[in-house]
Amino acid sequence: MIASPQALAGAAGSAMPLPPVLPEGLTGPGRRTLIMGVLNVTPDSFSDGGRFARRDDAIAQALRLEAEGAAIVDIGGESTRPGHAPVSAAQEIARVVPVIEAIAPRLAVAVSIDTYKAETARAALAAGARIVNDVWGLQRDPAIAEVAAEFGAPVVVMHNREAPDPSADVIDEFRRFFDISIGIARRAGIPDGHIILDPGIGFGKTPAQQIDALRRLPELCAFGFPVLVGASRKSILGRIADRETRPDERLHSSIAAHVLAASLGAAIVRVHDVGPHREALRVIDAVMHGSTALREPA
Repeated sequence: MIASPQALAGAAGSAMPLPPVLPEGLTGPGRRTLIMGVLNVTPDSFSDGGRFARRDDAIAQALRLEAEGAAIVDIGGESTRPGHAPVSAAQEIARVVPVIEAIAPRLAVAVSIDTYKAETARAALAAGARIVNDVWGLQRDPAIAEVAAEFGAPVVVMHNREAPDPSADVIDEFRRFFDISIGIARRAGIPDGHIILDPGIGFGKTPAQQIDALRRLPELCAFGFPVLVGASRKSILGRIADRETRPDERLHSSIAAHVLAASLGAAIVRVHDVGPHREALRVIDAVMHGSTALREPA
């Protein structure tokens, strides 16, 4: 069973401090929901069709995401859309490292590398990334956990599976999967304060299970780790809509999903459209967490 960071700290006698890249109080009263802005530098992204595959375009978008309120800029060099063509670590590195080297010194916020490959993670962290976001929860290439530990990088551990199991209960599935992932992280030397769980909306689940995962977020939060939710522009939102929608037409449903997630306990949301999400989440943070100061009228 998953032991919470609090339980582990009690057993050890002291808690591991959160690294500077993650603020104190990711959960609990007074917190602010963090936004991870998506930056895909792939030619075949499901959401933006390769708009930021050129280095200069990617740099401009990273600066825009920060200006709109992103606390983390998440850069990925391999599409994870359904039916995507896997790329080699060398190709992935060639896409992401020049951009990371350019943006890391210019951003006041952390850069995250979206990869499941240890080789790519090492190159990205050496170039200035601060967080590892692994869509296979450290299980596809477990050496990635050792790389993260070496650099002192927090890890986002996402639930995934090759094919959905319609009979599975999502919380039981999360518990089984995250038991394995957290074990890998701990054996590699990653402290619990550096682990963030992601239910993996859009990955390895039926549409009904994806909705159930959102509905039951408080049960995932009860595992004792901060939770990140990334539902931005996902196909499940198109399935809910009453008409056919392209990914870039799912802004309002993306905001609804992430406002719901934040109200149910998510500490971080991963989004394409940072500005509109920042406005919506300020309301949630004010009402649910008391962390938004009220502006005096002019």
